[in-house]
Amino acid sequence: MTAEALPAELRRAIVQIARTPRLLVACDYDGTLAPITANPDEARPLPESVGALRSLAGLHETTTAVISGRALRDLATLSRLPSEVNLVGSHGSEFDIGFIHALDEDAKALHRRLEHELEQLVLDVPGVSLEVKPASIAVHVRRAEHNAGRRVLADVHEGPSKWEGVTTTDGKEVVELAVVKTDKGNALDTLRHQVGATAAVFLGDDVTDEKAFARLAGPDLGIKVGDGESLAEYHVPDTVDVAMVLAFLLEERRNWLYGESATPIERLSLLANERSVALVTPDAKLTWLCHPGPDAPAVFADLLGGPGAGHFSIKPHRNGLPLGQRYLPNTMTVETRWSRLLVTDYLEPESPGHRTDLVRVISGEAVAQVVFAPRPEFGGVPVKLVAEAEGLRVLGTSEPFVLRSPGVEWSIASDGLQDTATALVQPTPEQPVVLELRCGTTELAAHELSEVDRRDRAGRYWSDWAAKLKLPTVQTELVRRSALTLRGLVNTDTGGVLAAATSSLPEEIGGVRNWDYRYCWIRDAAMTVRELVHLGSHEEAEGYLKWLHGVLATLAGPERLHPLYTLAGSVIGAEAVIESLPGYAGSRPVRVGNLANHQVQLDVFGPVVELVATLAEVRGELRDEDWQMVRAMAEAVTRRWNEPDHGIWEERHVPRHRVYSRVMCWVTIDRAVRLGDEYGRDVPGAWPQLRDRIKADVLEHGWNEEVQAFTTAYDGTDLDAASLFVGLTGLIDPADDRFQKTVTAIEAELRSGSTVYRYRRDDGLPGGEGGFHICAAWLIEAYLCTGRRNEAEELFAQIVDAAGPTGLLPEQFDPVAERSLGNHPQAYSHIGLIRCANLLAEKA
Repeated sequence: MTAEALPAELRRAIVQIARTPRLLVACDYDGTLAPITANPDEARPLPESVGALRSLAGLHETTTAVISGRALRDLATLSRLPSEVNLVGSHGSEFDIGFIHALDEDAKALHRRLEHELEQLVLDVPGVSLEVKPASIAVHVRRAEHNAGRRVLADVHEGPSKWEGVTTTDGKEVVELAVVKTDKGNALDTLRHQVGATAAVFLGDDVTDEKAFARLAGPDLGIKVGDGESLAEYHVPDTVDVAMVLAFLLEERRNWLYGESATPIERLSLLANERSVALVTPDAKLTWLCHPGPDAPAVFADLLGGPGAGHFSIKPHRNGLPLGQRYLPNTMTVETRWSRLLVTDYLEPESPGHRTDLVRVISGEAVAQVVFAPRPEFGGVPVKLVAEAEGLRVLGTSEPFVLRSPGVEWSIASDGLQDTATALVQPTPEQPVVLELRCGTTELAAHELSEVDRRDRAGRYWSDWAAKLKLPTVQTELVRRSALTLRGLVNTDTGGVLAAATSSLPEEIGGVRNWDYRYCWIRDAAMTVRELVHLGSHEEAEGYLKWLHGVLATLAGPERLHPLYTLAGSVIGAEAVIESLPGYAGSRPVRVGNLANHQVQLDVFGPVVELVATLAEVRGELRDEDWQMVRAMAEAVTRRWNEPDHGIWEERHVPRHRVYSRVMCWVTIDRAVRLGDEYGRDVPGAWPQLRDRIKADVLEHGWNEEVQAFTTAYDGTDLDAASLFVGLTGLIDPADDRFQKTVTAIEAELRSGSTVYRYRRDDGLPGGEGGFHICAAWLIEAYLCTGRRNEAEELFAQIVDAAGPTGLLPEQFDPVAERSLGNHPQAYSHIGLIRCANLLAEKA
């Protein structure tokens, strides 16, 4: 059996409904799952259909059911369907075997009277049989002589069918009389409501199934088995085709939910131009690109939804695995190489206005296959592709998109909603094929510069910057790549800084800890640009402080700051779920927005004031506007430092008095006092006393004698890697016995081989997560502070080993499954790598 035997229109409909968030698959039994037999007691379902139903029921957010005219007890006995499949008997009147006990006395009496009357009607008529069910009685005439059977059916319709309280359902060679209302349509609606299905499939062959077909609407799919008029939109010939439908539906839904093969996160390479970012897989598939900016809806979301969510793929026509992928040295230009084919990708750094221009160059000697499948708004907008002499136009979107591809002959196909363009191209050593994706314009004309000149310009944009960096002698090239990555996350138009390039890459495969990091966090951004200052580049810090001044200008004071904003500096929208996307490797939900926007995070001021101090040291001056911001942040801490908050990890529990947040409040005041003293500014007399007060508070309440460590918060014994900042910030001397014991305790409880977990407490969310690279970096720094260089070098080497082949790091690492997790590339992770390399080089 193969799905190719099914009509093309039906296959397209199955592909579409397989992508619904919560699917209900229901069908009739006789004539649908099981072939019609002369003896109804011998009707057995096809094994292929049973297997498909069971497998469908095992998928996430997928429910299967059989709605039959048979009594529920008989249906269960005869079908032997697995328990995963819901059984509904008596045309929808029986949802469980104990149903008979729910009948009232009047219904039971009517049932007894009905049984007696029908026994008299069929008496001495050969081949006619009664099937007595808990709430109904079916009269079967399939094995009776034709005329005799017709007479019995007529007698039933003229007699008991007209009794008050009796509901009649006619089927093939059967009539069923029920003492309760029976309707397969009602049963389907009941199941749909119970499971919250967003779409339903129903397959049936009988007249009674029409009531179910009548309830289908919108995205639902009805399939009639056999000939005859029907409300169902599609027909298949017999039960063998039913098995094919179910098997094809299973395959498509499984692929949609879990992906055919999710690319390991760390193997994804970043393209950037300081306005936009994109991700490319190791086999040159453009798997992620948002427009008009990194925090806008995705145009290509294959990363979170598979090919149906949009991709732009290039590979050899004769297949073959790529030999490797690399960045051209000191650039953000990516090369993917096969034996006779090379694909070169880069985002143009000097595109005009709000355009995103991606250039893809195919060179070599092999024939390449190109697939262009844009899916704007995370696949939510149907698009049409129109081929012209100079390339393709994408129609039906609010933002214009074109693909310049002169000389390429495209074949355009539609699945009924979306168009996909494919082409075979033949580069030559003298004439590569150049494809230019232009987002935000309708212009298909040739660029004023040659592709060679533009590639050189794009490379120099990055390499000239990288050449100015002051790099450590430890892991120099990896640090350079981390620096380029951090700068790629900076938006030079606004000064905002992305925490990561992606949304909803999971902290646990198949789990729900999937967050949108495509925004500018006050804390993360300050840490990012400060690390670049340490490497000798301060333009990013200047731009970020300008961005932050702009945000503060809209507020009554720093205490009104949200933890994060859009790259443009505006408040982000509400957190929402895109249910049409199955998520990376089946990890749902896919989220946009971030609920942390509404949290209280009192630690955010510390990193900003540290940044101001670092930048003032580089400049040799403290600017007035920066000092005013420091003063305002110190005053905000003065008013709020002793409040509970949600902390650096943005837990969705109630706020706590967190050690890390208190330490960073201390950092705010301490660095503010130092800045004022060093640059001759007026320091309020209350600040030094407040600094001492916060320190005393942390030492008194943060230290826990029972666990011999500084804990997460004042109200518990749980540990947190962020509490290492008690010593890393200088609040206490790293030589202090309490800090040494805290390092040992965190190592024992939170370190697992090559990684360090944030914490191991219940944080109010289901599932687990990996260890955080930034936490491992903090432990490395703590090792160095406490004289444990060997342990520091060992753990640093393990972080280095976790980097992908092009040098990128996502947020987390699972030491058990040995796989990367979380959004990618993550600024925190590269901050940690750079800082550790610098410290190891300094202390060598």
